[in-house]
Amino acid sequence: MSTQAHQRVLPLLLGGLLLAALGLPFLTQAPNRLVTGTGLLLAEVAQGRRALVLAPLLLWLLALARPASARSTRLLIALGAAGTIAGLTWLAGSHAAALVSDDLPLGRTSLGGGYWVLIVLCGLAASEAARGPDVPRLWPPAVGLLLLGPLATLLLQGGLDQLSLMKEYDNRQDVFDAALQRHLLLVAATLLATLLIAVPTGVLISRRATLAAPLLALLNLVQTVPSIALFALLMGPLAALSARWPLLAQWGISGIGPAPAIIALTLYSLLPMVRSISAGLGQVAPTVIESARGMGMSELQIFRQVELPLALPVWLAGLRVTTVQAIGLAVVAALIGAGGFGAVMFQGLLSSALDLVLLGVLPVVGLSVLADSLFKLIAGLLSAHRTP
Repeated sequence: MSTQAHQRVLPLLLGGLLLAALGLPFLTQAPNRLVTGTGLLLAEVAQGRRALVLAPLLLWLLALARPASARSTRLLIALGAAGTIAGLTWLAGSHAAALVSDDLPLGRTSLGGGYWVLIVLCGLAASEAARGPDVPRLWPPAVGLLLLGPLATLLLQGGLDQLSLMKEYDNRQDVFDAALQRHLLLVAATLLATLLIAVPTGVLISRRATLAAPLLALLNLVQTVPSIALFALLMGPLAALSARWPLLAQWGISGIGPAPAIIALTLYSLLPMVRSISAGLGQVAPTVIESARGMGMSELQIFRQVELPLALPVWLAGLRVTTVQAIGLAVVAALIGAGGFGAVMFQGLLSSALDLVLLGVLPVVGLSVLADSLFKLIAGLLSAHRTP
């Protein structure tokens, strides 16, 4: 974080935290899951000693007085963000438990807009603290563990059990587990199909430049088609094929279900992957390839031992984008019976149950962040391995 950004970003985030705390409900209390609840501001919840949950923000004030480039400054910002997130989450769970009453057996305490804004702002601060050219390789994942560790502890210890979101999970745990498995299956099948098509296509484009323009134009055209429209276009032909050859239906290929979803997601994933493969191979210097030929290597050996290792970082970057994109688009696939977390989300929308919507949305966000972080970590380790 540069000095100028340091002096501007932190005060801006602190101002945003103050506005969210004063103007947005931190929690909402409702007699049941379908009724709009009454908002509770942070000041109403964090009374007395509970106000100490905001004490970690004092570390940000200390960070403002220190040089932006110092590692201790980054540590102060990360600790302040992690402590605030943990404290606010504990406060929400604790207050929800205190509101449990026999008079309202179906009462629900939900996380309000203020809570989510506060968490996002703290996350942005931690993200800024984890970035920069002089940041150690293991610092970003360490910051991630610092943020998620206390939250995982609260979950495992049951400190959040009385929140409406956790009650929705308890009531639909089997549905949630099935949605997780189906979502991961859709993404894994999409990535496998994408790699099987994109790798030879990208290699072909890098070898024959005349094919690049028409092939990339075709893939670009696919990106302009809305996802729902593409699902609809695939339903008719696949339904006809399964009716013509019943064996396909036995294999699960039909107008609805995972088959059209995987095909559509694969079509959307081809462009970023093909571009990355072509760009990765294109950045290999011709002199390196000529040197390899001069050493007597065959074309296959050159590809495996020279081009592939040099192009791998770019390929991983493309695979990271493709994976995150597939995780998000798989939500829409629930509209054609593919399942996944989209089914949970749309069920919540149809029943006007916001916490059920969140039960479908939050895992998708978590999977996307996890996939992005893992690929960045792999790329960082690969880069460090190559650095002499």
